[in-house]
Amino acid sequence: MDALLVGRQIRARRRAAGLTLDDLGAKAGVAPSRLSLFENGRREPRLSQLAAIASALGAELPALLADEAPDERTALEVELDRFQRAPLYESLGLPAVPATRTLPQDALEALVGLHRELRRRAERAIATPEEARRANTALRLASRARNNHIPEIEAAAQSLLAVVGHERGALTHRSVGLMAKHLGFDIIHVNDLPHSTRSVTDLENGRIYLPPASIPGGHGLRALALQAMGHRVLGHREPRDYAEFLEQRLEINAFAAACLMPEPASVEFLADAKQRRDLAVEDFRDAFGVTHEAAALRLTNLATVHLDLRMHFLRVGGDGAIYKAYENDDLPLPADVDGSVEGRLVHPSWAARAAFERTNRTTEFTQYTDTPAGTFWCATQTGTSATEEFSITIGVRFADAKWFRGRETTERADARIAGAHRDGRDAELAAQWRGKAWPSAKLHAHVLSPLPTGTFPGVDDAEVHRFLESHAGR
Repeated sequence: MDALLVGRQIRARRRAAGLTLDDLGAKAGVAPSRLSLFENGRREPRLSQLAAIASALGAELPALLADEAPDERTALEVELDRFQRAPLYESLGLPAVPATRTLPQDALEALVGLHRELRRRAERAIATPEEARRANTALRLASRARNNHIPEIEAAAQSLLAVVGHERGALTHRSVGLMAKHLGFDIIHVNDLPHSTRSVTDLENGRIYLPPASIPGGHGLRALALQAMGHRVLGHREPRDYAEFLEQRLEINAFAAACLMPEPASVEFLADAKQRRDLAVEDFRDAFGVTHEAAALRLTNLATVHLDLRMHFLRVGGDGAIYKAYENDDLPLPADVDGSVEGRLVHPSWAARAAFERTNRTTEFTQYTDTPAGTFWCATQTGTSATEEFSITIGVRFADAKWFRGRETTERADARIAGAHRDGRDAELAAQWRGKAWPSAKLHAHVLSPLPTGTFPGVDDAEVHRFLESHAGR
């Protein structure tokens, strides 16, 4: 149901019938104040309420659910309302112009025309990484729609784990090797992997090449091996475009996580922790011997389907830019005109950024944050990669904090005012330094590096071919 369009259908038919909100409310048995919320798209009516309203208006129910506006004026009002609710307009910090009956037709047309041009220019400005960003956004929304849970991949992982009899605890490197052998592959660690690859699979000779087993953080090598196996188990082919490449990447990550943290044992562990009101990523991480990020992401795979919890996940860089994000709890993520969140800065008061200010980072930082969409509880752990700091955050709406360790925190921040993170002197400083400053931008390589350059996006094909040729005879 498109709540906004349904509301405008109700309003147009109510006005055509010469009814006030009070009149329609009395006939339909719905409070006028609630009818107003329906008409403005602020609340979605239940089907029973919609049927009563349709009857009171002398209309068929399908007519109120039509995909098109009842007239040109209403179509423009709906378009203006959607433009003004979009992140692009909200980022300007300007007041919304209500599309009331008193708004002249020519003014309405002018406003909609201006918004169309504003959007067109914004879309043109992000045209360079457009394919990557749009594909990323589509994949994030698809993950949200299925609560980040893919039953087919869970079943495939369970089938392969049965080969080595693994059910719970940390999956050993030996078991991973046996799983690879079952699929017809040997795992070989080498020092000269192509710089643009994480692993290379030789389908001709049945080999999976990985970095040296002794590298720091070598526990991640299990995941790399499982991801390589995932391509074969899931029947992947060479990706036709960037969108398919991203989808495959998501699927092999999900497969590796399902092997490292098997669904039955993970659900049992998490359900027990929830019952004790002691859910914590750090316990889940330690129970299965994985990274904090892997455990946090895996929690989002299982939380909604098995624990009836809606959650969000963030990986944020030290500068506040989003690297990865997932939410199905309505956390208002910062987004550009196309809905992309990668590279966008989160509010400085969010736990994902506030955690960097702590002196002691050995434990998770917990905080309640007030946002325009309500209050959220978050738990954040910081870390350091080879190039920069980052934070891993999981969180839930206020009502669900009761199930997590750290809910008793007294830390609370206010992020309800759009643009509150901006210095109030921005405009003054911009005028002062206009034409006098020439910064050199730091490119967020994670946004652009995987753009298509060969058969597999971001991979130097020639380098891979030379690598396989040099190792084939060994």
